[in-house]
Amino acid sequence: MHFEFIADRPVLDFLPTIAERGYTDVEHLRRPQDLADWISQSGLLDNAPRVDDQDLERAKQLREAMFRLVEALMGNAKPAAVDRRIVNAAAAGALPQIRLEAAGLRRTGDIDAVLAVLARDCLDLFGSSDRELLRWCADPHCTRPYIDRSRGSRRRWCGMRGCGDRAKAAAYRQRQRSAEH
Repeated sequence: MHFEFIADRPVLDFLPTIAERGYTDVEHLRRPQDLADWISQSGLLDNAPRVDDQDLERAKQLREAMFRLVEALMGNAKPAAVDRRIVNAAAAGALPQIRLEAAGLRRTGDIDAVLAVLARDCLDLFGSSDRELLRWCADPHCTRPYIDRSRGSRRRWCGMRGCGDRAKAAAYRQRQRSAEH
């Protein structure tokens, strides 16, 4: 499976591993191998660790708690205690080991190290200047949060490929229909 990494933050790229929340709820992490693929593609580690069913369930539980924390942050709401506990516990884990070897930089770790990176990145949003730049994609079915670093903060979609392209195509079709009448 191929994953998109367009959000400039690991946590914001991990949250959409379930897409269209509340609409179709497309789960992209169906098997342990899907999570291993996400880790490999993310670049958090050079090689994905062994992932089993229990690891997959823990990752999904963390993902949902982080989603609710980001949702609370964006809505200026108080985060739920259970979500804070889940994310804080994951963030307390050891981070990946980074070493400079003759062949270059090497990142190694286990599933807990990956979850710690994601949880810490989520918590960092609460104190980061990125907090003010968090936005929801304007596509009504997309539930991907993103950081709007555009000039004038006028970005509307999580990415042009996908949501942005669909919106522009729909606007074009609407203009064409209006011109015909």
